[in-house]
Formats: sequence, C-alpha cells, structure tokens
Amino acid sequence: MNKATKLSVLSFLNWKQGKIQRFRFLNCFLLFLVGLLSVLGSPVLAQIPTFHNSYHLAVKDTKGSSATNTVNSIVSPLQQGKTFYDSGRFAEAIKLLKQAVEEYRIQGDNLRLAAALGNLSLAYQQIGAWNEANQAITDSLNLLQGQTQSQYIQVFAQTLDILGKLQLSQGKSEAALTTWQQAEKVYQNLSNENGVLRSQINQAQAWRVQGVFRRATTILTKVKEKLQSQPDSREKTVGLRSLGDTLLLVGDLTNSEITLRESLAIAQRLQLQGEIAASLFSLGNYTRTQQSTQPTAQQKVEKISEAIAYYQQAIEISPSALIKTQAQVNQLSLLLEDPQRWKEVENLIPTVTTQIEQLPPSRSSIYAQINFAQSLMKLLTQQSSKTNLPISTQSTATVLARALQQAIDLGDQRAEAYALNSLASLYETAGQWNQAQTLTQKGLVLAQSTNAADIAYLLQWQLGRLLWRQKNIPGAIAAYDSAVQTLQSLRSDLVAVNPEVQFSFRDSVEPIYRQSVELLLQSQGSSPDDKTLEKARERIEALQLAELDNFFQEACLQTQKVALDQVVDQDNPTAAILYPIILPREIQVIVKIPNQRLKRYSTNISQTEVEKSITQLRKHLVNPAAVKAVKEESQQVYNWLVKPIESELQASGVTTLVFVLDGSLRNIPMAALFDGKRFIIEKYAVSLSVGLQLLDPQPLTRHQLRALTAGLTQPPPEFSKFSPLPGIKSEFNLINQAGVSTISLLDQEFTKEALKNKINSYPFNIVHLATHGEFSSRAENTFILAADTPIKVKDFNVILTGDNQTKVELLVLSACQTATGDDRAALGLAGAAVRAGARSTLASLWQIDDESTALFVGEFYRELKSNNITKAEALRRAQVKLLNHPNYRTPGFWAAYVLIGNWL
Repeated sequence: MNKATKLSVLSFLNWKQGKIQRFRFLNCFLLFLVGLLSVLGSPVLAQIPTFHNSYHLAVKDTKGSSATNTVNSIVSPLQQGKTFYDSGRFAEAIKLLKQAVEEYRIQGDNLRLAAALGNLSLAYQQIGAWNEANQAITDSLNLLQGQTQSQYIQVFAQTLDILGKLQLSQGKSEAALTTWQQAEKVYQNLSNENGVLRSQINQAQAWRVQGVFRRATTILTKVKEKLQSQPDSREKTVGLRSLGDTLLLVGDLTNSEITLRESLAIAQRLQLQGEIAASLFSLGNYTRTQQSTQPTAQQKVEKISEAIAYYQQAIEISPSALIKTQAQVNQLSLLLEDPQRWKEVENLIPTVTTQIEQLPPSRSSIYAQINFAQSLMKLLTQQSSKTNLPISTQSTATVLARALQQAIDLGDQRAEAYALNSLASLYETAGQWNQAQTLTQKGLVLAQSTNAADIAYLLQWQLGRLLWRQKNIPGAIAAYDSAVQTLQSLRSDLVAVNPEVQFSFRDSVEPIYRQSVELLLQSQGSSPDDKTLEKARERIEALQLAELDNFFQEACLQTQKVALDQVVDQDNPTAAILYPIILPREIQVIVKIPNQRLKRYSTNISQTEVEKSITQLRKHLVNPAAVKAVKEESQQVYNWLVKPIESELQASGVTTLVFVLDGSLRNIPMAALFDGKRFIIEKYAVSLSVGLQLLDPQPLTRHQLRALTAGLTQPPPEFSKFSPLPGIKSEFNLINQAGVSTISLLDQEFTKEALKNKINSYPFNIVHLATHGEFSSRAENTFILAADTPIKVKDFNVILTGDNQTKVELLVLSACQTATGDDRAALGLAGAAVRAGARSTLASLWQIDDESTALFVGEFYRELKSNNITKAEALRRAQVKLLNHPNYRTPGFWAAYVLIGNWL
C-alpha cells in the first residue's frame, strides 16, 4: 500500500463512530456477488483440489522389475498428506508433503518429486502462502519440462491444472485460461477424456471470472452432454455444479436448479463431503435469487428461510473453513432481509468476525471480507435502540482495510480495485470526498489496467457522484459518460454479473443512466440546448435497451432500425413522440413534434410519489366501480406528461401520440389519461415504443390481411389459476366477419409445434393468439399457454419467425395480462414485443371479460380492413366503440389494450 493510501485508511480508522449519519448501499449486492463469483469460479477440483493420486505410473521396484501403482499407494507420507489435505488440515498436509519431497529428492525419483511438489503447491495455496506455492509449482514444472515419457506427460498435464488454479487465485485469470488451454491439449494427446473435461471446466471458470459468461456457458453445456454418459465421479459432480452456477449467473434458473440438484445427488451417492457442501452452498445461492422476486412478503420470508437452511447444511458438513465462512456471511446478508431475525444477526456477527480474521489471504477470502463489510454497513443504517450489535464504523473500516492490504500483498489488482471501491464509498458517505476521490481514482486505474470493465463502471459512477457533489459538473458528466460507455461495451455479459439480476440492475446499473440524465438536464439550467436534450433521450434509450438485455440475459435489438424522428418528420408528420423520464425529484418530458426542435418541460415530484400514484391508478383501473378515482388519478398523470404541450400539439395538427415510457409508467395505459373532460383516446391515437427507433416501419397492407388465429378456451389442468375463455370462438368469428382471411388452431390443435408449422407453411402477416399468458419482469415467467405447454418468451422468435421469410406485421395477444404483484411486469410485455420480431404487437395489460374482448377485437379488425388508417387509429376507434357502449364505459374494459412498435 502506498503512503497516501495508508494515510487515507488510517485517517478513516480514526473516525468517531457517530460521524456517519447514513450509508449508501448502492454497490452492496454487486460486491457481495463478486465474493460469490470467487466460490463459483473455483477450478474443477473445487474447494479442495485433488492430489496427483489417480495416475498409474510404471516404476521400478527395488528388485528392478516393473510394477504399476498409484503414486499415493507407494509413498505413505504422500497418502497421509492427501488425507490431511482432504480434511482441510493444510498445515499438517504441508509438513508431510515436505517430508515426501525430501524423500523423493534423495531417491532421485523426479517423477514422484514433481507430483509431490505440485501437491505441495496446492496445500500452500490453501493457506495463502503464495511465494511458497509459486516456488513449488515452478520446481515441479522444471522437473517435467522436456520429458517425453507418458507418465511424465500425465503428471505435467495435472501440474498445469494446479498452476492454473494458482494463477486464478492470484487474480491472473487470463494466464490461468492459457494454462488450462495448454493442459487440455496435453490431455487430448494422452486420450484422457476426464482430463480434457476437467480442463474445459477450468477454462469456463476463467472465462467467468473475466465476466465472459456466454462462452463459459457454451463450454459447460457441451461438458454436461459428455458428463451425462459417464459414471458418477468427482469430476462429474463438480462439472454439473459449475454448469448450474453459471446458468444461475445468466438467468436460466430452471436449468440451474435441475443441474445443481443432479450435482448434489452424485456427491451424496459418492459420499464426498466437500462436494456435498459445495453443492448445498450453490443451492443456497440459487434459492437466494428467488426471494427477491416473490410477490408477497410471506413468500419472500419462506425463500429466505429455505436459502438459510441450505447454507446451514453446508456449514455443518463442509471441511473447508472458507466455505463455512462464506456460507455464514451469506446467511448474515439474508437475515438482514427479515426484521424478525435480528437476534440471529447479533449472534452470528461475532462468529463471522472471528472466522473471517482466521482465513488465509486469497481472492475468495478478500471478497468474503468485502461482503461482510457491506453487511456491516447496512447494519449501521438499520440498528435501533432495541439492538445491541457488536459493530462500529471503525470495525467496518478495519475489515475493508485488511481486505485491501491482502489484495495488495497477493498482487491481485482486480480484488484491490473492488476493495478500493468499497472503502471509497465509505468515505463518500461520510462526506470525505477528497479521500474518497483519491481511492476511487486509484481503483479505476487498477480496474482499467486489468480490463475489469465490470469493476471500472462502478468506479466511474462513483467518481461521477463525487465530482458532482464537489460542483465539478464537466468532470462529473465526463465520468458518467465513461460509466455509460463501459456499460454499453459489456452488453450481454454485464447482465449476468449478478445472479439476483433484477435487484442488481436496479441498484447498480439503472441509477447510472438516470443520474446521468439528471446531471445533463441540470447542467444547463432551464433551457438545455438541442445537443444536450438529444444526448439525454439517447441515454434513456440506452437504459431501455439495457433493461431488455437484462430481461433476456443477452443483447437484443441488433437489427437495422429507423429513427422515430425520421418517421414523424417524413412518413407520419401527424405523430408526436413523448419521452417521460422519471428522476429522483422530478419528471422530465422531452417532446418531438413533427419538423420542430426538441422541447422539454418538467414537474417537481419525487420518484416515490410518482410510483405511489401509478400503483394506485393501476389498482383502480381494473375496478369497474372506481371510475371517479381513475379520472382524478389519471388526470394527474396527464398533467405531468401531456398538458404542458397540449396547445402546441393541437396547433401542429398532431393526431397520434407515441410514448417511449420509462419505469413504472409502463404499467398504466396512456389511453386512460384524462384531461378533465375527456379521455385522451377520444382525442388522439396512442402507441408505445420500446426505444427511439422502429424495426422496418411500413404500413399494413390492408387488401391482403392473412391471419393465423390460435386459441385455447380451456387452460391445461396445471394452470387452473386461469379461467376458461369460451368467448374465443366468437372472437374468431368476428375476425372472419371483418373480412380477414384466417386459418385457425383451436384448443387441442393449438400446440407449440403446430403453431410453428403453420407459420412456416403460409405467409401470414397477422398472428392472433387468444390464450392466457402472463408478462413478468423475468423472462422465465413470461409466457403464453398452448394446449401442450407454455410457450416462453425466449422461444417467440423461433416460433413466430420460423423459416418463413414473410415478416409478421402484427402480433395480437388478446387474453394476456401482467403478473400480479410484479411492479416491473410490463417489461415482459415489451420483451414479448421485441422477441416476436413483429413490426407491431397489440396486447392487454390485464385480462378483460370475453364479451367485451370479442367486441373490441371484431371492431379493431373491421376498422383495420375497411379504412385506410393506421393501426394506432384502428385501435383508438375500437376503444372508443367500447367506451361508448353502455355496458363497457369504464376504462377497465377498453383501456388495457396497448399497441407497441410500428403504429403506421
């Protein structure tokens, strides 16, 4: 640690406890996950890598004859050392291994000497004796270099395995990857399939540590296919666990759980305590991801208890002190989510404090300390007079300072950058901005020099906040710009940094975009110039794309698009585009009126109040008796978004409003906004866009409307929560009566495969699906029901695009709804629209009764077929038809339908 940093840390440790009033917790969970990645990213031989004990070596016995034996069966010190090593008694293992090394050196047995030195390096790694570990592995490799006998080559390959583990533990993931790739080639030449698989799994871990989760998943999926045909083994249980961990990171929760349970079952059959504990730990991490997405508080508490139970089992049986400690640290962070378990928190902290101080330095232990410190920081903000928590600001700082020093001693610059980021955030919270900035800049240099973009963007964001606080606006804008650029460079790999994807995105990604926009718009007072406004809305689009990347766990919207401005200025000059932006203390709206410069206006209202109002409005919209409340609440939203520009819209002849909605605004239909006299749908056609660009904007060819209609009147038994839909037949009849040429799949005919085959066999430009479905903030919970199976949103592009080159121009989802209790469920609707690949998607935010749905659908298609109007105008007319119907006047019947994408 350099002198400046030492002084900063020492000054921090001398704080008075009452100095910090509150702690920002924006980076907490991401930093916890960094620690978790260290565990999940351990090499194939897992928490306690195996010795050279599985190689059959041809050796000379004392009589000069040849015999085939295993290394550990010949030399008792090596066998005893292995026994101690496997039980986690590393100091005793080292003592016996050193004895074995001396015996082999005296005997001149270079083969066994090389193997023993490799094992000695493993043991040294476990206690953090890195110099000794490096020396032992170097000596081993020197003995093996240039040897051509198969026995030597076999030991050489496994020594490369150990070298890669050493390199990864010291933060040299790129070097580890190269080493394991070399090991794979050696194993291939030896026709050693297990060795090849082990090397491939190790490579996946190196890719994961570097943040390249896609490649890691691809490798491990292929490994799983090979492992399934093999008998139970340590390699198989570790390989499956590694795959399950990676699937968790990339959001494939269903397959993650299946794979992790397979890993646990094999470990239990083989009675491998260390591997059982590791699989239980992984299942705890898996279950942890579930608790944040539960719709009720009770269900969340149940998931927390389930995850804690997995961690407790791992603690009880694991021979690894590191696993025990990490499981306890994870327990602690979960207990903080349940206010009824504070007594357990008080009891656990002293135990963790003691154990974490005894861990030997390693990347894993460094991240465990950072995670622990983040939990302590959160506790400092939560503890009340009723608790007696044995923590203080000084003790938290001490943990971080120790982690930082260990990272420096190990030469692990990635871990050092994370530790600096966390320590700097404590300074930031305390208002010691100069010290925080020094540490942040130091961490940023380290992160950038090690190509650690997933760390760099956090430090760039932190630097931007610090400069903003110090009124250095140009510097702050530059720092935020850098953070956004780094985020965009990460794209699909960023979304998998954290298994609790939604939570981490909202706390460690989304605020960067919003704060950046707030800073930009504030930087020029009340009249920002066109360049600034353009940059602000482009940044919001970047947020929209990042949300979709996060939703699908992959980069989306990579195809050719046309800017919305071009559409409204040239193709449809009667449409205006509104970009509401929800900021912490205000709503900003940027408006594009055809052939005019961008305009901007704002309303001072907190984000909390906005979200509260929208939640209330959404609740009242689906209640037929709450018409008065709907009008009052929707008028408030109208005043935020449309009223300030109303006169200019009318003067410009605007007839269509295209909203690029932000955040919770997506949960309510803009059609229901009320101006005090009329609903907005009585004046304007309304459409939504998921970004500032459209995919191939073309109007619908009216004289050639060909629709594939598919419907399910009776949901499958396992989806009994969904009611029957007997009105679907009437709905389909009305589509036919509107003059649309249709081919139908009804009930048992409507299967996933049948839908795909029909789309491939005929050039439909409309696909109309009348079936239950649910939109959620998680892709795995967004689906529509077919007779044989749910069709997940990730399959939409395959099913609805198929092999047919004709573009689906309109996808209609007439009985779907957003998931109850999910405040970001409308993200699933946007995701479905994107994944379908259709130019336009018409869907409902909540389910409407059969009769009104059939009437609406019939009217929509009649307008679409009979008149030369846009899809948005056809939607408007169909909604007004219901609005004027004596039985369906309330917004709950007509407002739910939204058009996403091309409104032409």
